[in-house]
This record gives sequence, structure tokens and C-alpha cells, in this order.
Amino acid sequence: MEYEAEKEEFRQQTEQMGLQRKIKRGDVWFPLTVSKTYYNSLNQRVIEVLRQTDEEIEHNFEYGKPVVFFSVDAEGKISYYKMTASVSYVDGNRMVVAVPDGMGLVEIQSAEKLGVQLFFDETSYKMMFDALDRVMSAKGRLGYLRDLFYNRQKAETFNFSALHFSYLNATQEDAVNKVLRAKDVAIVHGPPGTGKTTTLVEAIYETLMRESQVLVCAQSNMAVDWISEKLVDRGVNVLRIGNPTRVNDKMLSFTYERRFEAHPDYEMLWALRKAIREVRANRKRGDQKFHQKVERLKERATELEMRIKNDLFSEARVIACTLVGSANKVLDGQKFGTLFIDEAAQALEAACWIPMRRVSRVILAGDHCQLPPTVKCYEALKAGLGKTLMERIAENKPEVVTLLKMQYRMNEEIMRFSSDWFYNNQVESAPDVKYRSILDLDIPMTWIDTSQFDFPEESGITFKEEFVGETFGRINKAEAELTMLALQQYFEKIGKERILEERIDVGVISPYRAQVQYLRQQLKKREFFKPFKSLISINTVDGFQGQERDIIMISLVRANDQGQIGFLRDLRRMNVAITRARMKLIILGDASTLTRHPFYKKLYDYIEAL
Repeated sequence: MEYEAEKEEFRQQTEQMGLQRKIKRGDVWFPLTVSKTYYNSLNQRVIEVLRQTDEEIEHNFEYGKPVVFFSVDAEGKISYYKMTASVSYVDGNRMVVAVPDGMGLVEIQSAEKLGVQLFFDETSYKMMFDALDRVMSAKGRLGYLRDLFYNRQKAETFNFSALHFSYLNATQEDAVNKVLRAKDVAIVHGPPGTGKTTTLVEAIYETLMRESQVLVCAQSNMAVDWISEKLVDRGVNVLRIGNPTRVNDKMLSFTYERRFEAHPDYEMLWALRKAIREVRANRKRGDQKFHQKVERLKERATELEMRIKNDLFSEARVIACTLVGSANKVLDGQKFGTLFIDEAAQALEAACWIPMRRVSRVILAGDHCQLPPTVKCYEALKAGLGKTLMERIAENKPEVVTLLKMQYRMNEEIMRFSSDWFYNNQVESAPDVKYRSILDLDIPMTWIDTSQFDFPEESGITFKEEFVGETFGRINKAEAELTMLALQQYFEKIGKERILEERIDVGVISPYRAQVQYLRQQLKKREFFKPFKSLISINTVDGFQGQERDIIMISLVRANDQGQIGFLRDLRRMNVAITRARMKLIILGDASTLTRHPFYKKLYDYIEAL
């Protein structure tokens, strides 16, 4: 259902949505210039393009995503090129796209007005369907894990005395020990700020004392990068399959492509591939030996490729990739003892089964009280697609779950509300963050209630939300301007010198994309914020996943007489938003609309009582 819905949504967007709108959404780059074309280290033909427009617009292009090129004629008519290509690398305004053989590059290079658009991602779905078919008919280890995860039978464990780690707290230590003892499965449940990544890195490090190699996956490229980077810091040899999103040299140096190019045999392989292309280009009619020549060269090239690949895999201790990336053909034939899935609460169950055919046990880490997987089709959500494998196992086997209980991010009062509502009041603050604040005697959480502001009707100012189209949702301009004003006042209290000297950083969050874009425009317009530009980021809740800031401001947008709050009812999103703040949280919202919902009522009362 999700597949059909997403396909249909894509078709409608392509046919009906205007070009400017698609550019604004970050799904199109237009206009483009082509800088060069060449063959990359994996022997794919690639084209490098540069975006000519404003790079302030956050785009949705990332490694592996399918794209399609188009051109626009003088009348503004869009023509799409027949073949789909895929993103090989993106950095700022530069993108490298791998194109299939036979795609007419000459047309693309000579097009007057060229653009590139994200295409429907058929591949991920194919892999998920394929994984589900395989799991349903599986015998052996995969069949065993499938049955185990779906019943209440206890998971098997090894018995040995607990190891002690001086730099971990009690629940982190407990989690690492549980991971090491698990024969089948273990879950590390990490609420905000509790050091889930630290714990997971330690568990992987310890596992590598017992196994020669492990597979580490996550739903998004960013999450894979994050854990890979931490492992590299611990001195672990990581091989990253697929391309990192955070492109720095440290990350690039352990990607498969870079290591491949750096291999001593690579130059010889390059020469062979070049020779194959030349023989093909200079083929003479009636040349009887042509096929023999090409075959001989191809055999040698394949042999060399295999040798380089085997060398890379035998050196690496951790193979890291996204869940869908684990179906990459370079992993064919590889088997692992343990699979670690980070951010498992954000991954569709079907995606988790993709890498599981290669392993004999699985460790999941994440927090099902934070962001859920993205499901676009409401019917599919109702039918259970939103339920993750991590939730399912946690329900069936509570004994395999370790909850990390000590948080190192937030002032006690910011954390307390989230701990009470989401974690049965089990999370505690580490002593050194308990009372952190920016100003003396500051109240860590405030709610600015926009329903308290009355403007005369003729002023035209209203704190009511406006609807701006299906995909952007809603906007509340007066609230956005008030958000900027409140931030300015708080900055004035702290003092400009201190903010710059201590680099006090701010995150402004809104659940709605239209509000985020409007807030960004407001920030740009205001002279006052110029010196602090690098310290302020504005994004959606999803954009702040896994991050933290000294000050967080949340613009909730919803304000209407019906008490409608739409997807703000998904409280896991709000849990993420309020737990990004280290020292100060300022919420802006219409209390009369929001407090009709028990969660927001309780939050509002909690803040008022501080």
C-alpha cells in the first residue's frame, strides 16, 4: 500500500506541481551546468553538475537516490530524458550522478536549460519486497530468528560474569554485557542524551574482541556516518559501503571507493578498463578476433577487481552501510556473526530484514519514544506498517531490553517532563548537568502563549495558522515573528559578547516546513542576528534528530477555534523537539488550541508551575 501510495504521489507531483515549488521543496535542482563527465573508480560513467541557484534551500538529494534529467524549452515545457540515473555524491552545490550505459550524454550536455529531479525510489522497495519473500520462506538461522521475534519464547544467552568498564555508567555497562551475552538478540533503548552511541561503540568494540568482523547498519546515511566516525576515533578499521553525507576527508578516506582507488593494483585495473573501451571504440568491420580480445581483457579486469575487493574486506573489522545499502553487490557472499542496527526505531521492519540474511544474531539500538519511521500512506499506517521490528521484539521479549537511565544533556527540569511522560520516570540527570543554565535564576522552560496577544482587527495581525498546500502544511506568520523577537530579547539579556565568546548555540524548530522556511527568511532580514548567523540553525523536528543546542525555541504553529492539532498528535515528535535543549527551552504556541490535548495540557501546566 505504501509503495503504491508513494508512486502515485510522485506521479501527481511530477505532472501537477510547478517547477518553482519543486525547487523550493528541495526535490529539483534547476538550472544546472554540466562541468565534466568521466568514469569513476567503480567503472561507472558519471556526470558532474553544478547548481546555479540559492544554496540556502535544503535539498533531498543524497547518495544512491534515483534521479531523472529534464530540459525546459523556450515556452517553459518540460521534457524528461528517458533513463533514470542515481546520485553518486553530493556536496554543497555540486553533484556527481552515475548514468547507465547507453544514456545519451551529448543531449544532456548540449541542453539549453537543464535540471535534475528526484525520481521515485523503486530500488528500496524492490529490496524490501525481496527481503520479505526470503524471510517468509526461510529455513535455518534466518527462519529461526523470524519465529523467535514473533513469539514469546525466551531468547538464548551465554553465561559469563559481567565485565567492568570504568568510563561507562551502570546502565551502559549493563547494556554492553547484555549485548555480549546475547546469542540471538539484544536491544539498547537510549532516551535522549543518555549516551546510546557511546554504549553502542563500546559494545561493537568488545564484540570485535570475540569476532573478526561485524556489520553495522542504520536507516539513514547520516546515522551510519555518525557511528562510523566514532568507531574510527576508537581506532577501528571501518569500511563504509555507499557514500557518506557529511563529506569530510576523514569520512571519505574509509569509503569503499576511496580505498579501492588507493589500492596498489588499481592503476593496472584502470589501464585494463581503458584498453577495453578503446578496443570497443576502434572495432573494425569483420574483425574476427574482436570478441576474444575483449573477453581476455575483461577476464583479467574481473580477476583484479576481485583481488582488490578481497583485500579491502579482509582488512576491515567493521562493514558499515545503510539497511538498503546492505544489498549492495560488493557484499555478495559475505557472512557476519553480528549485525548492529542503530536508530532501529526509525526503520521499517522490512528494511531491517535486508541485512539479516547475512548474520546469526542482531543487536538493535534506538528509542521508540522518539521519531518513528516515515510512512506516507495513512491506510498502511493503520494496517501496522509503522510498527518497527524493535518495538515488536521489545513487546515480546522485555528481558532483552536495557534502558539507559542516566542523561548527560539537559537541565533536570527540561528532562523531567519527558522522563515522566515517556520513560516511566526512570531517566535521571547526571550531577554535572542537573542545574545547567545560561543566566542565574533563569527558568529553564517557558511557554509564550500566543492566544494572550490581542491586536485590533484593522491591524491585520492575527496569531491564527494559515494552510499553504498539501506538502508544506501550515504557517503562522505572527508566531514566527514573535519567535524572532523572543530570541532577540533573550540574546539581549545574555549579552552579545558572551554569546560570541562562549559560542552559545540555538536551534529553532517547527514541525511544519512552511514555518521553517518563513522563519529562515525572518532571520535573514534582521540585522540584529547577523553576527550570530553561524550559531543559529532553523529546521524541522526530523532535521534536528540526534542533535542538541544550548537554547531551543519551538514554534508550534497550530492556532484555530476547533482545537485541531493535526500531526502534533504524534507525541514522539514533540519528545524529540523538547529534548534537544541543554539549558533553555522556549515554546511558542496557542495554549487555547493545544491544551485540549492531554499531553500539551500537562506540558503547559508543568511549565507554568516551574
